[in-house]
This record gives sequence, structure tokens and C-alpha cells, in this order.
Amino acid sequence: MNTDAPVKLIFEYEGQETTGRLLPADDSAPMDLAAVLGSDNLRPAPPEIPNLAENQVVRHYTRLSDKNFGVDNGPYPLGSCTMKYNPKVHEDLAALPGFAGVHPLQIPETTQGCLELLAELEKQLCMICGVDRMTFQPAAGAHGELTGLLLMRAWHLSRNDHKRRTIIIPDSAHGTNPASAAMVGFEIREIRSGPDGLVDLNALEEALDDETAGLMLTCPNTLGLFEKDIRRIADRVHEAGGLLYYDGANINAILMQARPGDMGFDIVHLNLHKSFSSPHGGGGPGAGPIGVASFLEPFLPVPVISSTDDGRLFLDEQRPLSIGRVRGFHASFAVLIRAYAYILANGTSGMREVSEAAVANARYLQSRLSQAFDMPYETPCMHEFVLSASNFKPYGVSAMDVAKRLIDYGFHPPTVYFPLTVKEAMMIEPTESEDRESLDALAEAFLAIAHEAKTRPELLHTAPHNTPVSRPDELRAARQPILRG
Repeated sequence: MNTDAPVKLIFEYEGQETTGRLLPADDSAPMDLAAVLGSDNLRPAPPEIPNLAENQVVRHYTRLSDKNFGVDNGPYPLGSCTMKYNPKVHEDLAALPGFAGVHPLQIPETTQGCLELLAELEKQLCMICGVDRMTFQPAAGAHGELTGLLLMRAWHLSRNDHKRRTIIIPDSAHGTNPASAAMVGFEIREIRSGPDGLVDLNALEEALDDETAGLMLTCPNTLGLFEKDIRRIADRVHEAGGLLYYDGANINAILMQARPGDMGFDIVHLNLHKSFSSPHGGGGPGAGPIGVASFLEPFLPVPVISSTDDGRLFLDEQRPLSIGRVRGFHASFAVLIRAYAYILANGTSGMREVSEAAVANARYLQSRLSQAFDMPYETPCMHEFVLSASNFKPYGVSAMDVAKRLIDYGFHPPTVYFPLTVKEAMMIEPTESEDRESLDALAEAFLAIAHEAKTRPELLHTAPHNTPVSRPDELRAARQPILRG
């Protein structure tokens, strides 16, 4: 098949009558639409869309889908984002009529099944995370951070501790962490990482004082390294009067191996649309529940799912210490259904295998690539790791060049230039989804590109070569954005 042949866009057919016919016309008894729908409901003129046969429209959208790359096409090693494959059966469960047809404003007596699912999901996630209660209101990641920090602030204020205005954040943290803290009104105090990529305990000690509201931490951290001193970190933050917030972006690495609550975290955030089975990307849908230790439960957003003495579930709005609503309803309900299905399908042993496979896959890839790329840290990685393309600097090759060239080999590039603590960083997270064959194929592509960087660097400078749109001029795009079509 000649994929280079020009293909008409669907809009280029405008004004043309279709010649394809999938159903025979029945002109003997034309339908009187005015009689059926009422003349007021009819358009005064036909819509300005191409008059095409169904198969032409289907082919148009099929061609568009072929221009996208997703986890259904191949490995998607986007570090820090957990782009795992999600079973399609969970889509079927979320689409069951009893779930898909429910309305969030129905009275609780008619939604007992949905409320029971949420209550059971809360129990499961609390068990997995080692917390006491959870809210499903946050829409996704950063919204969950905002909610968790609002809870932290409310707790301090309830104790008349108004001077707690500072949030401590490591220099390798996700960019949303300081942004969320600033939105709540906190001041940000960044602390450096140590030479091992972990929290520098001396820097933490220097940052803690009587103005510390809390520490936001990812564990394993954004470099894919487990914070081995997490208990000491938690103790020091608590001794200073602060709270410990868990960014759950990397919980895929420790499912049923370790629990944030047991590590000393007071507030735990999850991304169900990453770690617990939902399509991830495209701007949504998402769910970013927040779990808390028991002393923070009174501050949870309303409504909270509660039960009467006879077991009937209802939404409790009468909570005087609550931070209020942070969203109209409970996240994206379909995402919560998929997460519940994922937990039931895997069970305790299955989720333990998920984390073990995610770590094993990352360490295997790290081992295969360690001789061709710079490895900034010797500490064994967890579910993801960071490579550096700094060793290709003499050849004029950057991390961006490597990432763009990877597209020519049929793989989605990893996250590049993050975290900022590593020069020419490439962050790779294969997840548990990939088998040995796909990991080897990805490794061979990286190794081939490493060889090209030294022998034919111009190939990398102009990559990708086989995509509908080649590399854009990013500097020009930033300086001269086209904001309107």
C-alpha cells in the first residue's frame, strides 16, 4: 500500500454528492419529517456538511486515528505518568446501564448501588494506602493536590496555628506541587537533592521551622528512587509541627509492597486514571482522590458517604469543619468504576505482581541501556529511571534529538528534560504492561540511536522523518504563537 499517496480530507468533499450507497432508497413512501417532528424543529436549510456515505466517513476517522500513537499501538514509556495498558473489560463495566444511566442529582434512595460501589472502593483504597478515610471529589492530579493542601491548611487553622505558611518541596518534584501550594496561598521553600538523588536530610533540617505547614513528597521520587530515609523524614516534619503529603504519581511501584500511611504520610493523593485502570491522556477523564489519617477526617470535602443504623447509604453534608465542596460531584464516576474493577480483578496478589513487574521491567531496561547513556545515579531504580544524553554533547546531539529519532523507530518518546536536576534528562517508565519482546525492541532502538548519535548525528537533528508533521521550530512557536485559526 502506498501510504504516501495524497488523501482527501473529509472537508474537501464539501458540496459533492456522494456516489456510495449502503442502503437502498425508498422513494415510494418518503417520510414527512414536518409531520413527525413538527415544522418548528426542522432546519430551514440542510446543514453545511459534506453529503457522504458512511464508509467514507469511517475511513476519514480511521485515517486520523492512524496518525496518533497510544499504548494500544506499542510501548509508551512516558516517565512520571504511568501510561499502562488498561483492560477493555473495565470499559464494558463502566458502560453498564445502571452506571452509565445514573444522574448525580438523583436522590440517594435510587442510587444505593452506586453509593455502595464508592463506599467499597474507599475501603479498598484506604487499605492499599494505609489511611482512614478518602474523598473522591478531586477531578484529577493537580486538583487532588489542591484539595490535600486545603485540608492541611484547615487543620493548622483549626489549631489557631496561623503562622504555618510554608510548604517544603524537593527540587526534583512535579511542577504541579509548587503551583498547587501557591494557589492555596502557601509560600514555597525548595530543598536540594543529595548526590544520591534523594532528599538531603541536612537541607530538610535547615528548611524546617515553626512556619512549616508541611512537606510534599513523591515516594518513589521523580527520579524513580525510593526515599530510604522516609521514616526519618516523616519524624522530623512531624516534630516541627508540619504534615506530610504524598504525591501518588508513582504508587504503581509499591502497590501492596508498602503503604504511604505506614511511612508516616498524613495526606495521600492518588491518580486513579494512571495507576488504577483508565485511559490516560487527551485532557481527561481523571480522578484524584485524597486519603487522610483519622485526625484529618473532619475536614474532608462535603458530602461524605455515610450510612444510617439500618445500613442505608447517604451523602452527609452536615460537617461543620469541612473545607466545603471542591467539585460538584464525585470526580468522574466511570473512572471510579474502572478503578474498583481493577482492584477486584487483581486482588492483593495481583497488585503485588503489578508493582514487581513494573520495577523488574524498569531495571531490565536500565541495565540494557547503562553502557550507551549516562546514568546519573547508581541507586537501583524502582518503576522508572532517568538516563542522560550528556555523553552525546561532543557530537552535537541532545536528549530532544534522541527522543525525536525514537519516533522513526515506531516508539513514543520518553519524558525529556525532567526532572530539572539532571542535564539532558530522559525519564523512562515501561510499566508492568510490556513483555520481554517489547522491552528488547525498545532497548535495541535506543542502542541504535546511540550509535547513530556518534556516527550520523544529522539523522537525529532532522528526526522524525516518517511522520505527517516533522519537527516543528519550537523556538519560533514560543516566540510567534498562532493563537487563532
